[in-house]
Amino acid sequence: MILQRVENPDFLSNAYLIVDEPGGHGVLVDSNGSQVTEPLVERAEREGTEITHVLLTHHHWDHVLDVEQLAERFGVPVLAHPKAAELLEGKVTDTMDEGDVIESGSLRVEVLHTPGHCADHLALVVDGTDCLTADVIFKGTVGGTRAPGATGFEDLKGSIMDKLMKLPPETRIHPGHRMPSTIGAEWEENPFIRVWRELDSESAEPVSIGAPDSEVREPATLVLWAPDYDGGNKAWVRFEGGADAIVGGSQVKREG
Repeated sequence: MILQRVENPDFLSNAYLIVDEPGGHGVLVDSNGSQVTEPLVERAEREGTEITHVLLTHHHWDHVLDVEQLAERFGVPVLAHPKAAELLEGKVTDTMDEGDVIESGSLRVEVLHTPGHCADHLALVVDGTDCLTADVIFKGTVGGTRAPGATGFEDLKGSIMDKLMKLPPETRIHPGHRMPSTIGAEWEENPFIRVWRELDSESAEPVSIGAPDSEVREPATLVLWAPDYDGGNKAWVRFEGGADAIVGGSQVKREG
């Protein structure tokens, strides 16, 4: 199996080409702009690879940019979660969901439903060795739970701890933004997972949450302050009513 990544320099979002062998069969996963995905297209065309599907992990715009052009280039269907098909207004030609298996040549892509960041979020396990995790988990951090269509903290935690962390530790993960990792590395080193495993303690710092330029803010407790994939920070916060959320560090005003 060959897996190649391209990253949009503005959004840091990834798109992938996965093939069973040069000149064999393959799939494209997500689309982050036609100019950015051109190296993937060029390689597939140069090696004579038969692309059979474009697979979408979720509906957010930085993962579906120019997906129509990408699919038309190869004349293949676009598959996504049924909810994504509704939200993307005709861009999706077929659906996939938990337990489905997409085959392309000798590639076997198993679909996992991993909500939390959004309701239609999918992770894709390829040949049992690699997992495209999209925006649920990244190297050293996790996805936010207040993005458009988010289903919340408990769903995100369940998707990570009850599904992705059950994969073999040697499984390579390929996130929706920035660099790869492994299940084993995240199990041991990811600060959110370490707190969920009760290896590290929760914090209890008073903060307020809101858009950086907004005067409307919600009081909360900062449970965890951690690095994010973009060089900023990600925060796990708990609101006064007891609800938890994962938010970008720019939304957090530390009172101290």
